[in-house]
Amino acid sequence: MPVPSRVRRRSAALLAATALCLAPALAPASAAPTPHDELPRVVGLSVTDQLGLLAAGETSSVDLVQAYLDRIAAYDDAYADQPGLQAVVTVSPTALENARLLDAERAAGISRGPLHGVPVLVKDNYATYDMPTSAGSEALADYQTSEDSTAVERLRDAGAIIVGKTNMAEFAWHGTYTLSSVRGETHNPYDQDVSASGSSGGTGAAIAAGFAAAGLGTDSCGSIIGPSAHQSLVGYRPTMGLTSVAGIVPLSVRQDVSGPMTTTVEDAALLGSVLAGVDPADPQTAIAAEQDPATFVPGLSDTALQGKRIGTFHWDYSTATPEGPRPGTEEVTAIVDRAVDDLAAQGAEIVDVPFTREFVQQQLASGGWIDMRPSVDAFFAATEAQWPAGLAELTAPTDQLTFSDVVADGKSSLDQATIDSWLALADVPNPDYDAAVAAQEAGKAAMDAFFVEHDLDALAMPTSEAPANPDWAGTTFCDVGANTGIPTISLPAGFTAAGLPVGLELAAPRSTDATLLAMAYDYEQATEHRLPPASTPELPRNGVIPKAVIATGPSREDG
Repeated sequence: MPVPSRVRRRSAALLAATALCLAPALAPASAAPTPHDELPRVVGLSVTDQLGLLAAGETSSVDLVQAYLDRIAAYDDAYADQPGLQAVVTVSPTALENARLLDAERAAGISRGPLHGVPVLVKDNYATYDMPTSAGSEALADYQTSEDSTAVERLRDAGAIIVGKTNMAEFAWHGTYTLSSVRGETHNPYDQDVSASGSSGGTGAAIAAGFAAAGLGTDSCGSIIGPSAHQSLVGYRPTMGLTSVAGIVPLSVRQDVSGPMTTTVEDAALLGSVLAGVDPADPQTAIAAEQDPATFVPGLSDTALQGKRIGTFHWDYSTATPEGPRPGTEEVTAIVDRAVDDLAAQGAEIVDVPFTREFVQQQLASGGWIDMRPSVDAFFAATEAQWPAGLAELTAPTDQLTFSDVVADGKSSLDQATIDSWLALADVPNPDYDAAVAAQEAGKAAMDAFFVEHDLDALAMPTSEAPANPDWAGTTFCDVGANTGIPTISLPAGFTAAGLPVGLELAAPRSTDATLLAMAYDYEQATEHRLPPASTPELPRNGVIPKAVIATGPSREDG
């Protein structure tokens, strides 16, 4: 784990002492809560918007947090004629207290960092010292670590307020929907009858619906970019190793990446710059030394696409299911083709490249998830935490919590075949694991060589070949980033006639994240496709939710 528990406790004591010193500044903020009709209107408000308002004294962190808490209370459970998003697992009991302290610090001229006073949400596999970390499992609903994950610690050090933790597919397994035994299924705010994608669907739904302006997801194969595409967000999967995964309940240490999900590219670049950097607790972050995250935001430019070579290709999706292509495939293809035209209009050179299905399937090998159970057991063994009495005794060894204990009660939302296959995995290293690692390393080399051979700055493709439906909201090319470790980003590309979001995915060479973000920013500024969902509108000034809301599609009024 990245930070000894005594450091976190010492930090908490220091904050308490600071609060006492700043008591006079704190008093006005705590004297009386702001009336509901005077809280900020947060739908469509980005992180950078909030920072500007806070700096100008036009709002406070307390009011921002309260506005988001009101929206979570209004829309996360069933309301009006909607099932509710079920996107949030835990709301921080100290978010308002932390916001008051940060407001007092700001009034005293103190700034902790670039996110000072900004409310954010994090996926429920990030360890947090002040909230349980369930990884989507009911058995872990009270699993409490003594330390933050590295990513959460970096957010807090930058001044962010962790408002709560979001639902996820149990142990991050499903990439086409978000279902957990601890919170149930998350619904897509653009149509609450369709999937929110996975496994970071809780973060995706929450940020899209305005429960915070930004959140963290994890991505093992599409789990950041998929929910972002299907909920009209910017989902940034950094170069593997640029951000630390220390303190995150793993699915596969060979493919897990930590990254932001936001409403704008600028926010993704800002959070990416906070998260990035070498972490002694995660050896894979050695590669982070190759980049300077301080350049991410200053490097954004609305001319970044000029002269860039972007590779494009088309696949045949007619056999995607036994019945043929997924519904809406042709419409998505047309929308993404227009997005490629927009890239060209911004000055990019569009190049047809032989990026074939055979190349991906034969060259870009996955780790095969054969380290899942060993990775989870290693996390439990290395993490200082408390869990319900008797949980570790359910299976051998009885002196240490293991994955087999967590699934022993039969309440997991995972199917039994998946559970059995993970329980049967051998400890690593082993010959099968070594072979998978070798194949994956060869795939990384093949992907690197492809960019060089075709002299490409990026590849462009649909994040998903089809829009979300009730049972599926997947990604088509998650292997490109997940299996090779190159950076990818999903960007809002428009909406189908039914009002469902479509995403454009850009993938760039390893350790060129600044260039990728700059190109994404140029496209975003030229197109401005994102609109907030209609099913979670701005709360009425009287705080009363209408009996019925528009069920589907984007809102043309709030964004």
